[in-house]
Order: sequence, then structure tokens, then C-alpha cells
Amino acid sequence: MTTPIQRPTPSIWNGGNLLQNKWINRFLRSRWYPGIIQWPTLLIFMLIMFQLVLGPDSAHDNFGTAMTWVLWWPVLPIIFLFLGRFWCAICPFATINDLVQKFVGNNRPVPRFLKKYGIWIIDALFILITWSDHVFGVVENPLGSGILMLTLTTGVIASGSFFERRTFCRYVCFLGGLSGNYARTGMLSLRGTPDICATCTVASCYKGTEKAPGCPLFEFPKTMTSSANCVICADCIKNCPNDSIQLTLRPPTKELWFIRKPKMEEAFLSAVIMGIVFVQNVTMLEVWTGMLNWLERVTGTTNYAVTFSITFAIAIIIPVALLGLTSWIASKFNKTTLIENFTRFGYAIIALDVAAHIAHNLFHLLAEGKSIFYTALGLFGVEVHGASPAILSMGEIQLLQFGLIALGFIGSLYTAYRISKSNHADGKIWGTFVPYAALMVLLTAMNVVLFTLPMAMRM
Repeated sequence: MTTPIQRPTPSIWNGGNLLQNKWINRFLRSRWYPGIIQWPTLLIFMLIMFQLVLGPDSAHDNFGTAMTWVLWWPVLPIIFLFLGRFWCAICPFATINDLVQKFVGNNRPVPRFLKKYGIWIIDALFILITWSDHVFGVVENPLGSGILMLTLTTGVIASGSFFERRTFCRYVCFLGGLSGNYARTGMLSLRGTPDICATCTVASCYKGTEKAPGCPLFEFPKTMTSSANCVICADCIKNCPNDSIQLTLRPPTKELWFIRKPKMEEAFLSAVIMGIVFVQNVTMLEVWTGMLNWLERVTGTTNYAVTFSITFAIAIIIPVALLGLTSWIASKFNKTTLIENFTRFGYAIIALDVAAHIAHNLFHLLAEGKSIFYTALGLFGVEVHGASPAILSMGEIQLLQFGLIALGFIGSLYTAYRISKSNHADGKIWGTFVPYAALMVLLTAMNVVLFTLPMAMRM
């Protein structure tokens, strides 16, 4: 009689289940989670809204502006990298949606056109809101930021009143596509255990039980292979009768290596985000005024909406066109269509997107971070004049920015290699990979050049 081989249980730092830790397990299964974080977040949001709409007219003095654009917006992509879409579990808009549904919701099915075109709608809204920010000065205008937040709140209330679960978050929210793309690079992964889930017929993770509602973003955790629509709300952990759900740590970008069903709209968004980072950087540079003057002479108009729109369109078109050109070149080697290459390898840009996004926002967080404290003092009538809002010097910030860009480059480069390796035979791997490696070098160089130039502060 042979003795069965005893395999050691992986530690939580080596692919093991984080739920093996009794404190993490108890917290996520508690009836207090995620409410214990949701409600304080909602209260802070209400204070921010009050400040944006009724507080000081100057962004420099407005606590709501500082909290939204100096703290929340820069920290958001960092959360996505380390915790996936956890923010979406505690987002005040999601909380409002749940409250509306509880009291007046009709729980109608999601319209078919939203299921079919939701990500394209998100792409369009993300582009529109970014364009509006620059044309109408949303960030620099507290009331403009307040109107944006009120518009989103109205959409959430309308969606929660008519449609089931978090329809707005899944198919309409402009952060949905961004967070879905970024969460794929995240280090936190929630999945069902295949062997256990294969025999399950109740689908409590999706339908819900008396313990918790079903998945708010319409996912089947038992078959889920992507973190794009997992908000780590823990409802499935509470509902699963078989303790099948695992919460594990993984290397950043790992999910991007094996996308089973790549989507054109998601690949397109990854290229668009790179263009948006370009334009966000360009418009903060000291040379932007000279560029505007040149555009005004060329176009014959001093209308900022026109000149910025031209800049915005060019900035977005450049990475999309470069990805398309690279995909065409790669198609000559791997005998796959341009569209298929574009769709599959667009995901490789996401790691560099995240790095460039964090690097750009790091300037606001570290060069303007003390403004959060100064404007908070203003709530109590204490005014601070002449003090620098910077936490670190520009040289120190640039050093961090270049480090982030380097990590993003490595992540995107390796992701492109893994995608090539997992989708093409040995003879076609390098012919496919090299054009995309060149693309990553070019996009990285463009980011580095922009981050070397002096930037202007908003606060």
C-alpha cells in the first residue's frame, strides 16, 4: 500500500489563497464588508460635492477640487494595480445605485444595445469627458467638477431606478472601461476553483442568496477568467456553498498574457488612453502656449475649442495609428489579419498606459499634495498663503516618473512577447514580437520626452 504524496499548500505569497488567512477571510465574509468602507466614502463624497458646488470659486482654495483631482484621481490607477477594481466596490456612485434599487428599482433586464455596445459607449464618454475638461475647464473650475459629478449621479439614479444590478457601472460609467483595462494588470485575482465549480449547479455566486446579493456586475465567478469586471465585493465569497472562491496574488500583467476573447473596443481604448496621457502632458507643458499660437496661425482662428480639438484628435490618432501600422507589419510575418493583431496586441499597451497614467498623476499628487491639507484647514477658517503645495521637488518627482515608465515598458514588452508566444508557432514568434517591441520602445520614448519638460501646476 502506497502512501499518498502530500503536497504543501502554497503560501499566500506564492499563489496561495488569501482567504486561508483567518483575518482576511473573516473580514470579507463579515456583514460589515464592504459597507464599513462604503458609507464613510459616501459621506466624504457628499462633503466634496458640497464644496464643489457651494464652496470657494477658486480651485486653489476648494477642498473638493483638491480631494478629487489631487488625491482621488492620482490614487485611482494605483488602486487598480494593487487591488484590481476594489474601488468600484466602495465607489459612492455604486452605493447610490444600490440604495436607489433597494427602494424604487424596477430591476428590468439590461437593454440589448448596452450589452452589445456598452464598451464603445464607455470609450466615447471617456473621450468626451476628457475633451470637455480641457475645453470647459472642468478640473480648474470647482463648479464644473460639481456639474460633472452631478451628471454622473443623475445617470446612476436613472439606471438604478430602471435596470437590474449595477448596469451603469458595467455598461455606461466612463471609469468602467478604464478600470476594467487596468484591473487586468492588477496583482489581486478572484476566481472559482475549477474542479469544485464544475460540479456546482446552483450558481449562487451569480444569483445570490439570503447572505448577499448576486454578482453586481453580471459575472459568473465560477467561470470567470478575467478581473475586468470583478470589484472584490466578496458577495460571491459569502454566497458560495462550497468555499470554492479563491483570492490570490499574481504577477502584474499576468492576465494580459492569455486573453481568451480579445475585444477590439478594449484594445482600441488601450491605445486611446495612451493618446490621452500624451495630451494631458502636452497641455501642461510650458511650450503649450507656443504650440497654441502656432495652431492659431495655421487654422486662422483663436477659438480654443477648435485648436485644442485638433491637438486632441492628433494625440489620440498617433498611438491608434501606430498600433495599426505595427499590426499590419506583424501580419506579414504571422499571416494573421491586421484586425486580429490589433485586437490581440492592443492589450500589451495597457501596462505602459497604467505606468504613464500614474506617472502623470504623480506630478499632481506630489507637486500639489499639500493643497489637500491647506484646503482642509480652510474648512475651519484657517487660511494658508504663500506656502508651497509640493511634497517632493521636481527632480525627485521626475526620477519616480522615469522609474514608473521603465517598469511600464518592461511590462508591455514582456506582455507582447507572451502574447506572441501563446498565439503563434515557434517560427512566427519573433517575427510577430519584434514589431511590437519597436512600438513599445517608441511609445516609451515619447513619454520620456514629455516627462523631461517642465510642467505647470493646477493648484
